[in-house]
Amino acid sequence: MRVLYDKIGLNYANLRQPDPRLARTIDRALGDARTVLNVGAGAGSYEPENRRITAIEPSAEMIRQRPASAATVVQGRAEHLPFADGSFDASMAVLTIHHWSDQRAGVMEMRRVTRGNLVFLTFDPAFRGFWLADYFPALVTLDEGQMPQMADFHSWLGPVTVSTVAIPHDCTDGFLAAYWRRPAAYLDDRVRAAMSPFWALGDVSAEVARLAADLESGAWADRYAHLSERDELDCGYRLVVAG
Repeated sequence: MRVLYDKIGLNYANLRQPDPRLARTIDRALGDARTVLNVGAGAGSYEPENRRITAIEPSAEMIRQRPASAATVVQGRAEHLPFADGSFDASMAVLTIHHWSDQRAGVMEMRRVTRGNLVFLTFDPAFRGFWLADYFPALVTLDEGQMPQMADFHSWLGPVTVSTVAIPHDCTDGFLAAYWRRPAAYLDDRVRAAMSPFWALGDVSAEVARLAADLESGAWADRYAHLSERDELDCGYRLVVAG
């Protein structure tokens, strides 16, 4: 399958190391499940070692970068899961649903093949307040177009719990908000290349130059000095769990 992450996936495993604090949050949400389906599994981040994992991922490049593990790996898509009804105790989808061509279909497929909890780590497109959007305002429009609203999960699945996932200042997983207290990282082409939103935005040279200038002049530090006192920050990421 020729998909976006065949391009984004280059060096992905090196830059997107799962953060142990986020991993514990996801693991707790999976409850006592022994068999877990990881949908849009990427290179295998956040797959608990103490459970029997089946991973499904459309990108051959991402599958190639998976570390050796006991997981069963299938190349395929969320919208058409090749599993029987009720095959798994729980299912998880981590920072992936915005890439699905039919989000409702993918969620309902997860519900079909899962007996217990569905766990999603995603972003709330209604969230405002992450400073990166001040420099890259097109991110707001992009999120509104790609990300499901929290109300969509309620509509698709019935009662769900939605909780804030604060991002630690030294997050090891290089997704979009991972460097909220390390702004110079966003100047690095290699770092941005591991973040799918920047692929969608295209040429951001003017925005990067503005950020670089503000870091050089001290304007960024003056505006966001309060962040240096924070160990973690709400950047809009949410854990959605359906039982």
